[in-house]
Amino acid sequence: MTSESLVLTRLDGTDASLDDYAGQAVLVVNVASKCGFTRQYAGLEALYERYRDRGLAVLGFPCNQFGGQEPGSAEEIAEFCSLTYGVSFPMFDKVEVNGADRHPLFARLTEAVDAQGEGGDVRWNFEKFLVAPDGQLVGRFRTKVEPEDPALVAAVEAVLPR
Repeated sequence: MTSESLVLTRLDGTDASLDDYAGQAVLVVNVASKCGFTRQYAGLEALYERYRDRGLAVLGFPCNQFGGQEPGSAEEIAEFCSLTYGVSFPMFDKVEVNGADRHPLFARLTEAVDAQGEGGDVRWNFEKFLVAPDGQLVGRFRTKVEPEDPALVAAVEAVLPR
């Protein structure tokens, strides 16, 4: 996946770029604070803590397109993630992952297919997209695939740069 200088905005309002993660394995996740799958924040944080020193970046992108399950402001989302789940991985501004206003990052990510060979729109919160250090989109894991799932962990381990 080429970054093409795609600018991202962190929850604290500062700019970032996909270039900041060049050479790392990156797990991009659309997240929500009021979802039945919100507990996956804990697993995502554990995955990040386990592999960040080996080159894994987990990037969280709040999305309010599924049942209005991410209604909060950037400050409210940051506080919730920090206080409730101890999230230390980078979190970004709310984005749309589907439709006419789909964020350019998700326009590219949704080209990936899942284990059943299905691509297209994001179906729900907590879909996960794995990008190898060389920028190749190598995996898509639907909502019900937990961060601790052996298939996801194996896919991450297979692309860690160190």
